[in-house]
Amino acid sequence: MLLAIVAGGLIGHFAPETGVALKPLGDAFIKLVKMIIAPVIFLTIVSGIAGMRNLGSVGRVAGKAFAYFLCFSTIALIIGLVVANVVQPGAGMNIDPATLETGEVDNYVQKAKDQTIVSFLTGIIPVSVAGAFVDGNLLQVLFFAISFGVAISLAGEAAQPVVRLFEALGAAFFRLVSIFMRAAPIGAFGAFAFTIGKYGIGSIANLAALVATFYLTSLLFVIVVLGLVGRAAGFSIFSLIRYLKAELLLVLGTSSSESALPSLMDKMERAGCAKPIVGLVVPTGYSFNLDGTNIYMTLAALFIAQATGTELSLGDQLLLLGVAMLSSKGAAGVTGAGFITLAATLSIVPGVPIAGMALILGIDRFMSECRSLTNFMGNAVATIVVAGWEGGLDREKLAAALAPGADNTGLARPAIENDED
Repeated sequence: MLLAIVAGGLIGHFAPETGVALKPLGDAFIKLVKMIIAPVIFLTIVSGIAGMRNLGSVGRVAGKAFAYFLCFSTIALIIGLVVANVVQPGAGMNIDPATLETGEVDNYVQKAKDQTIVSFLTGIIPVSVAGAFVDGNLLQVLFFAISFGVAISLAGEAAQPVVRLFEALGAAFFRLVSIFMRAAPIGAFGAFAFTIGKYGIGSIANLAALVATFYLTSLLFVIVVLGLVGRAAGFSIFSLIRYLKAELLLVLGTSSSESALPSLMDKMERAGCAKPIVGLVVPTGYSFNLDGTNIYMTLAALFIAQATGTELSLGDQLLLLGVAMLSSKGAAGVTGAGFITLAATLSIVPGVPIAGMALILGIDRFMSECRSLTNFMGNAVATIVVAGWEGGLDREKLAAALAPGADNTGLARPAIENDED
């Protein structure tokens, strides 16, 4: 995977036209993964909930997960706000918003207007059962899976053949994940070659302060904030990073945390987290626990304000924080969600010119990789923490998985020729 990313970067840099032409490799791999995400989530959740003896635990797990998400999403937003005020990466640019080309930005603004809180909440309910899987809307799949899992559990013994069928299908789909993941280096190679070939390393030079600030802030968030959470929960964040290194490289190469979602669910189970908890926390976290996106939103918003000479009072910044907490949920799961949520926030907060988003449009792809990596680590930590709170964490398995030298190089459950072994 690492060699593929390096090779892709070199081709994109020295032969940019070839790098751009390799884009279909990355797109095809991401489509392969997205094709199986919905059924993997559905089968994992249904079989997990159906095996629960106490259905009250489903609501308890969800409540604890959302409490965690709300707390750390808010912390991420505040950190982005504080860092932007201290570092002030946009100060001194003195850009007149009227001189900016906003054609592409307008497309994101329109998408942001279409994503209201009400439409988001009602959109969780699919028009049809098949529609949730066809559209690939994770929240709709999650809603139907929880509902169906509860129904199977209430049906009792009569529904056990269905449970066994779903468990067998789940094993088959995870084997399919293992097969598809063999193409991960090819996908990462094509996606990274395209990114460098299309935008070029030099395109971020004049905005390097913002990019560097964002990467450093996200790194400190993972190491310090999530590191302290991990220590309190009984594990090392560095050991977790080592355990998930293959998935992190995949996220880096494809600039999409979704590409590693099935693998993350599998590895969290192998690390001792109970299957029902993994099935609930990981998919939900992909929409509601976006730490990297939240850091980006407040940091980018203040960068635009500073670059355009817009003065924001403490009250304005607190308003920005409050709006960002809502808008980051309202546009969850939308393609280009980071940029769309920023557009949604700036369209509500008075003073900060939306046209200023044109300043960061060219480098958004580079920051997207950091957003995805931070979001991915945030969800991995959340899963372990919630599993520990709920008593669904096998600490011996966790210690063995995170131990130095453990064989954790695979992107998914390894293929087993003889299940009896």
